[in-house]
Amino acid sequence: MKKKKVYLTLANGKVFEGYRFGADGEVVGELVFSTGMVGYVETLTDPNNFGQIVVQTFPLIGNYGVMPQDAESKKAWVSAYVVREVCETPSNFRCEGTLDDYLKEQGVIGVYGVDTRELTKILREEGAMNAKISQKPIAEDCIKAIAAYETKDAVKTVSNGQKAFFVAENATCSVALWDFGAKRSTINNLLAQNWNVIVMPANASAEEVLATGAHGVILSDGPGNPNENTAVIEEIKKIIGKVPVLGLGLGHQLFALAMGASVKKQKYGHRGGNQPVKCTKCGKVYISTQNHGYEVVKDTIKEGFVKFVNVNDGSCEGIDYDEYNAFTVQFAPEACSIGNPENPLYKKFFALMKKENENA
Repeated sequence: MKKKKVYLTLANGKVFEGYRFGADGEVVGELVFSTGMVGYVETLTDPNNFGQIVVQTFPLIGNYGVMPQDAESKKAWVSAYVVREVCETPSNFRCEGTLDDYLKEQGVIGVYGVDTRELTKILREEGAMNAKISQKPIAEDCIKAIAAYETKDAVKTVSNGQKAFFVAENATCSVALWDFGAKRSTINNLLAQNWNVIVMPANASAEEVLATGAHGVILSDGPGNPNENTAVIEEIKKIIGKVPVLGLGLGHQLFALAMGASVKKQKYGHRGGNQPVKCTKCGKVYISTQNHGYEVVKDTIKEGFVKFVNVNDGSCEGIDYDEYNAFTVQFAPEACSIGNPENPLYKKFFALMKKENENA
């Protein structure tokens, strides 16, 4: 790989020199770090990473190549990808190409040769911040423009925008998945529960979602600032109490906003497959996969019971709304040490749907 020098300039003025791989060009985005040791294909294609320059903390990335079947969506959503070392000669029986070639195909800028440990320390101390990748050093008077960058219309951009049906082989019920940036793995795991899945676009109305006749509604995960989704929040309010609801990730935050709570930005977010969450009822701790930069403010929760909290920072990770046949979690139920497919969270949601159907 021919070395082409590039510059990563942070909003605080710090500059890192590295080398380019993947696509050419320049880009501005929110600089965040992810702690996953594996799963870089999933990271690149996760809609949650829309508008973000992702720094991978694990030092060697690309060693098992790229497997398109592992992708969480049809394309890569990251604005750029920063690693310490990129593997040019991957080795895996499932490999269908190199990370370099994949990023070129997807039009995503990659940077390697950067001290990702130092980058991560900066983000942990100062918080997630904007950054720009450029071919030439940036003048000091342009740094303010980097800091002013905002990711907007994230959900609108990543949502598929179309209704879709997925049929389980031995279906026991149907669920409507409200798509705010739903991942393929979420759909696959819902099908694994023997549930038919009706995917509804983010701009669907509450009436359209309820008209599917689904036994329950799942609010999907997704990217961006949840507070900007004012129209979606108003539609969610209309389904509360009318049908069992399960909120995942962004869906957890949007449901809380619909219930009158507040959501704030975290210092550097939770990104990776090693986030410990504690059940406040039984005291058990589970290891979860998460990818978000916002949290529900516990002190503003007016209705519901905080079921899960993050062991590291005490932030809200899940809320039960027993009165409304609803509950929400910040993490991905299928990617948690709670277990899959015998997942008690999905079992709990199935029980809510079954009870609602019997009482109908």
